[in-house]
Amino acid sequence: MRISLTDHCNLRCVYCMPLDDLHFARKEELLTAPEIETVVRAAVSVGFRKFRLTGGEPTLRPDLLEIVGRLGEVEGVGDLALTTNALLMPKLARPLKDAGLNRINIHLDSLNPKTVERQMRWGTFDQIWRGIMAAEEAGLVPIKLNAVVTAGYNETDVVDLARLTLDRDWHVRFIELMPLGGGECATLSVQRYVSNIETRRRIEAEIGPLTALSSSYISDEARNFQLPNARGVIGFISPVSEPYCGTCNRMRLTADGKFHLCLLNDDELDVRKALRDYSSDGITRVARILERAVAMKPTGHHLLDGRSTRERSMFQIGG
Repeated sequence: MRISLTDHCNLRCVYCMPLDDLHFARKEELLTAPEIETVVRAAVSVGFRKFRLTGGEPTLRPDLLEIVGRLGEVEGVGDLALTTNALLMPKLARPLKDAGLNRINIHLDSLNPKTVERQMRWGTFDQIWRGIMAAEEAGLVPIKLNAVVTAGYNETDVVDLARLTLDRDWHVRFIELMPLGGGECATLSVQRYVSNIETRRRIEAEIGPLTALSSSYISDEARNFQLPNARGVIGFISPVSEPYCGTCNRMRLTADGKFHLCLLNDDELDVRKALRDYSSDGITRVARILERAVAMKPTGHHLLDGRSTRERSMFQIGG
């Protein structure tokens, strides 16, 4: 289960958030820490074991440590992770680890400082790199780096990112653009799309052949590989060129309390209403909604038909 804690972010990546005309959920619309705990307890009761906190940027939630602490104490939570841009990790990495967080994914599109400032905006490579080092030092491992490959921005930088796995036991994953929502970001995602087939060819031409790794999780969205004698792993997340809808087992909870049934569709069920309209037995009620959500999960996306979400953009869903 991917749990979005906020739709705010302290970056403005070109494919995710425009600079202007943004609309965010009001504070009272966001699920509270106790409500998020209730959802997780309900999810555990119907079989969920892995949970990831996302955003927007989840480290902007002022009660993040409370949320992590609550979820870390829920019996049945087998893995608690967080996806972040790492800007605030220097001060948060150790407290998050102490609160019960297991590991993190970090968004970094390039090792070139100029590309980072152009593509991710509002942040610098040095800030993100300090956050990565802080997370590793705190024991939030294995470190996973996520790079969204965008033509005209970082498509040639994938080679240097892949080289990180030669002497570091990190997972570097390359993600294809997805045209979620409307507006300029969705348009850019179509115009600047780069297939992971091309990304893999570029890496192998520069560094060497990639050997496929077997996965113990059939639902893993990444196809994982390794360079010769490398310590780390290279992954390709390819929802457009190699869809994995048939094995997807993810459920997303938006920051404003909706189960979003599929990243690339608009189908949702309201959880916040069920939590706030009744005074007791929230776990049972949410569990029933979640079972409905799983049963209603779409069987595929419509990207090849030029259709995706209309109501939600990426920063409102949680990735």
